[in-house]
Amino acid sequence: MRLVYFAVAALLFLAAGCSADEVTPEETFDHYVSLWESGQFAVMYDLLSTEAKAVYDRDYVVERYENIYDGIGANSLQVRPSYPEEAEMDEDGQVRFPFSVTMNTVAGEVRFEHTVTLVQEQDEETGEKRWGIVWDPSMIFPQLEGEDKVRVEILEAHRGEIVDRNGIGLAINGTLGSVGVVPARLEEGEDLDQALEQLAKELGLSVDRIKQELDASWVQPDWFVPLATIAKDDEEKKTRLLSIKGVMIQDTPGRVYPHKESAAHLTGYIQPLTAEEWEELREKGYRQTDWIGKTGVEQWFEERLRGKHGAIIYTTDENNNRKEIIAQQDPVHGENITLTIDIRLQEELYRQLEGEAGTAVAIHPRTGEILALVNSPAYDPNLFIVGLSPEQWQAWSEDPAKPLFNRFNQAYPPGSAFKPVTAAIALEEGVISPEETIHVSGLRWQPDASWGQYHVTRVTDPGQPVDLTQAMAYSDNIYFAHAALKLGQEAFKRGAEAFGFGTPLPLDVPVTVSRLSNEEKQWDDVQLAVSGFGQGEVMISPLHLAIAYTPFLNQGDLVAPRLELNGESTLWKEQIISPATADLIRQTLIEVVEHPQGTGRGARLAGRTIGGKTGTAELKASLNEKGKEYGWFVAFDADQEQVLVVMMIEGVEDKGGSAYVVPKVRKVLDAYLQSLSVQ
Repeated sequence: MRLVYFAVAALLFLAAGCSADEVTPEETFDHYVSLWESGQFAVMYDLLSTEAKAVYDRDYVVERYENIYDGIGANSLQVRPSYPEEAEMDEDGQVRFPFSVTMNTVAGEVRFEHTVTLVQEQDEETGEKRWGIVWDPSMIFPQLEGEDKVRVEILEAHRGEIVDRNGIGLAINGTLGSVGVVPARLEEGEDLDQALEQLAKELGLSVDRIKQELDASWVQPDWFVPLATIAKDDEEKKTRLLSIKGVMIQDTPGRVYPHKESAAHLTGYIQPLTAEEWEELREKGYRQTDWIGKTGVEQWFEERLRGKHGAIIYTTDENNNRKEIIAQQDPVHGENITLTIDIRLQEELYRQLEGEAGTAVAIHPRTGEILALVNSPAYDPNLFIVGLSPEQWQAWSEDPAKPLFNRFNQAYPPGSAFKPVTAAIALEEGVISPEETIHVSGLRWQPDASWGQYHVTRVTDPGQPVDLTQAMAYSDNIYFAHAALKLGQEAFKRGAEAFGFGTPLPLDVPVTVSRLSNEEKQWDDVQLAVSGFGQGEVMISPLHLAIAYTPFLNQGDLVAPRLELNGESTLWKEQIISPATADLIRQTLIEVVEHPQGTGRGARLAGRTIGGKTGTAELKASLNEKGKEYGWFVAFDADQEQVLVVMMIEGVEDKGGSAYVVPKVRKVLDAYLQSLSVQ
């Protein structure tokens, strides 16, 4: 088909106006724009001028658009033409219209203005007229010329660091060791096989995997070939690796958890995005190679820690020399998070728990600041950064002590550690008074035969009437069963709800909601009685238990927990009990430690006043069977009221119950209070 430019006829055409069945240049470009915006580049090509098609074939144009737009992450493309009232054609039969383009990219919004040229073409044989787009690469970006390329450089955002209240790093951007080999320096023959086997064993890789890396197409004899990453401070491993000829260790940036197991479940760890995660999160700006918080603070504060990558979109010439910047967006580095945690206390609690299955929480009882969140056994989060071997993962997964399981945000039966809450509710409801006593002989009690075989039991028979202070000091189950029965289910439930039962903690941390029972139903008297001393179906998290004690030290106010060191302390609930009740419970808790027969007497510290409450709870399917025992101790310094500690250890049935926990908490309080006094 032979086409010629028909300048004179075109001028006459525009002057006379288009006939009803002829397509105008505006309509042609509108069609082009709609195809452009919807990414139909192959169809869009059909609207190009004959001369443009002679220079650029369809594959070239389509691939240019697709490759460039994919590379820069182009989306939300909008093209806006600006048409004059009457189009003016030049002597070459061409019409020009200005237009603007906006799109979102990895470098933010790109906006440019350009001019499109359309030329009228006519078929010599049929006489049909059409308008063709005079296309060249500048239609993609005005900066593009000839064979210029569009490149993208990602400007990495640094992940924010996590530090304790004193600025000590908990999760930091540190240095790791990149282990690799220089092929030219390796042994040869049998010595090479032996070296590779030794290297594979040290790195947890197969010999075939190492050979595959060394045989990669990019590898040169004198180049460093990275194979694995190790902790920079693992001196023994470094020594063994460097004894292998050809092995080198270079510094490489990476996430480091300096306090390892002691803060593992608090900090959590990061890992590379999975394919499924990336598909879900790509619209939030994540790249396939990004890392994401998987557990702990790394996960809870992910949105603030991760930052936002920047990018530069620029053109290069055929020799890859940089020419012009099309767009640039600087990275927004992740936010550093300062926690209320005191790592000294965190580590001391971990030392006391090490080797046990348990958890510990420490707070400032006046402010609600969380000073420690500890879990035992634990794991080294650094291994998730340098590469976790299948053997290590299997060992952790199959360990009956469950080192990967986070205990401090779970709920457990509190046992007698719940008694101060029962006492406070009963005092507020007026069903008990401080002076009122009960007198029950023996170690077992039931109100009547309707209870069948079940009796409330206690450890010690005081042999005399027992008032509230004595009952708290001796941890007398019978006294608190009486108090719960006097309260009744509704008043008991109402009082527990005031302490936060049934409501999530006001904290951006996932913590199991505490509860009095598994379901909404009418309790029988047995369940009501045993709930009074923290058994039955009562479940509470260690952190909530710590917060539940704060009204006793704050004139009746329930303090809100805080994990981040910013802003002011807040109340969760104001005046849930009276100041008189709060002070009375506080004094009974001091007696638990100071009384000669107090269950917490082992926590006494010379020159200091300590208050607290022990608790031994069973987790069992029915009231008449034996279950696993949890030993609790809640303690606070009653002089300055700067710290309150909750510790729970599992499996204490053969270790003396809560008495096993008391000296551990005592050591923690002694060390921590001494450290505060020398600051």
